[in-house]
Amino acid sequence: MQPFRAFDGMLAAIAAREPFALGIISGVKGSSPQKKGAKALFFADGRIQGTLGGGCLEAEVRERALAALRKGRAARFELVLDHDFGWDDGLICGGKVCGLILPQAAEAAAVWGRLALSREPQVWGVLDDFSVALEEEVPGREWLYHETLLPPCALWIAGAGHVGQAVASFARELDFQVSVFDDRASLLRGEFFAEDVRLRSGYWETLLEETLPGAPVFGLIVTRGHQHDAVALRQWIRRPFAFLGMIGSARKRRLIFSRLVEDGIATQEILEKVACPVGVDIQAVSVPEIAVSIVAQLVQKRAGLDLDDYKGALARNGAPAQVGQV
Repeated sequence: MQPFRAFDGMLAAIAAREPFALGIISGVKGSSPQKKGAKALFFADGRIQGTLGGGCLEAEVRERALAALRKGRAARFELVLDHDFGWDDGLICGGKVCGLILPQAAEAAAVWGRLALSREPQVWGVLDDFSVALEEEVPGREWLYHETLLPPCALWIAGAGHVGQAVASFARELDFQVSVFDDRASLLRGEFFAEDVRLRSGYWETLLEETLPGAPVFGLIVTRGHQHDAVALRQWIRRPFAFLGMIGSARKRRLIFSRLVEDGIATQEILEKVACPVGVDIQAVSVPEIAVSIVAQLVQKRAGLDLDDYKGALARNGAPAQVGQV
């Protein structure tokens, strides 16, 4: 199960009438530069969107994709990444990679369009005749490849300062649907955030009670000070976030956590689930480094989710919030 962001690229290519072939890694055995489910679009002019692992593996698949485009026939491939295959490019993983090349993927525009708009888990795949379909439409058919598409996770950021801005920028490129909350409307502007970042301004207590969207939600607390961080954590600690992190030192953690326990807001056991200090320890100093460390942890935690996490979020929270400005 994994997010698949090639839909937008395919739909754009279809709209522009650009010929392309969809390449998919359908199986991996042993060590390889990419996992099962990796995808890339190969265009007739040699461009590649996405990646199957780079290096000689991707170069080989590109040549096969261009040939498939010329002939108009789908193909399967199986490559052993041994000494003979990868010596020139330094790719000697030793594993075996199997895959599919679909030069007629554009014919499945209706499927790609539906998946691109889906906010619920969907199972789709490639049938034994190389056509693309949703599982619900072809029960009992044989698959050359199939996967469960998971809708994007949401990232709610409390705090629109430098760290919040940097995290939002990185996270949206990594398939998170980002919302930013702050009581300072002056910071919630297009010059600081991309158009598809949802911006919310108002009183903290009201902002932080907003209904969660129907997808796993990651919460990040990076406001302008300990007092506001404490307010945010007090509001969010008992909400069903898939992950909740707060910026700060070990001392800040002790002070805020002990107060919440004393006030009966949360138990120590519940608070232990909060990542504070948030982020992977990379000795980050600058704002971009701090943002990288935080987003790396978000990606790591997202990888540990399963289908039940998505179904549970959908059942609890309902429809996703719409993208919009303040």
